[in-house]
Amino acid sequence: MSGQHHAHGHSHDHGHDHAADQPHAFGIGHGHGHGHAHHHGPASYDRAFAIGISLNILYVLAEGGAGIWTGSVALLADAGHNLSDVLGLAVAWGGASLARRPASKRFTYGLKGSTILAALLNALLLLVALGAIVLEAVQRIDDPPVVAGLTVSMVAGVGILVNALTAWLFASGRHGDVNIRGAFLHMAADALVSAGVVIAGIVIWQTGLGWIDPVVSLVIAGLIFWQTWGLLRETTEMALAAVPRGIDYDRVASALMELDGVDRIHDLHIWPMSTTEPVLTAHLLMPAGAPGDDFLAAAQAMLHDRFGIGHSTLQVETGEGCTVGGC
Repeated sequence: MSGQHHAHGHSHDHGHDHAADQPHAFGIGHGHGHGHAHHHGPASYDRAFAIGISLNILYVLAEGGAGIWTGSVALLADAGHNLSDVLGLAVAWGGASLARRPASKRFTYGLKGSTILAALLNALLLLVALGAIVLEAVQRIDDPPVVAGLTVSMVAGVGILVNALTAWLFASGRHGDVNIRGAFLHMAADALVSAGVVIAGIVIWQTGLGWIDPVVSLVIAGLIFWQTWGLLRETTEMALAAVPRGIDYDRVASALMELDGVDRIHDLHIWPMSTTEPVLTAHLLMPAGAPGDDFLAAAQAMLHDRFGIGHSTLQVETGEGCTVGGC
């Protein structure tokens, strides 16, 4: 086709989760313009990830041991939930590390897509563990064991401190990075779950009603399922290259159509490069001809600023030599 131009854009991280390069454009017969990379995302939170994972591993071991010692299914369920936090933090940390790996001729996007596979596997493993928790709790409802309610409350109380401290480690970055905000919200929510276990333990201590323990564990299991099912659905969509949630396909198409000189668009594709970086490719039919690199750079900046799409490839076509199925 005549008048083809390709634009590859990487953009700054301005409140979006796409720490990469400044948008630049290049076309046939044109030079290259590269910006400077700025990384304000997970790279600067390596220490927070290390501390958070270490704290939660220690707490999981302590809470799991206390659950076995006291016969508390609620403590075991909460320990399982906190173990999911360890896996979740490890996946986020691993994804951040892999995202910094350079691209190669074999993996032209680098290894950023591994974050999708890791999150999908994490969700599947959590559902298996969830089934075991529910089965144990149901069996204990009819024949509840004697539970040391005060001990349960004390152990879960430590959990509130651990989860709240871990959430605090990510608090400063929760507004500018989706991954960091996810870690913050997850840990903050888990502090509330531990608070529920504390309340159950106090009620058992005061009333001696042992059935409250497995019931609370079922409630916790419900919260885990709600989080895990959402994760499973979203990561499955990502694995199938669906348009990322939060991006409206029709609004993106309309925004491209509003660009000066664009008569039509076709082959618009939007998919996730990783759990944090969406990618866009599109063909723009511009009968007046290719408008130059400034137009392409402005279009990429618009896609970044309005939709958080940090990597876009735009092909300009004049309409000459188009086939029936093409432009």
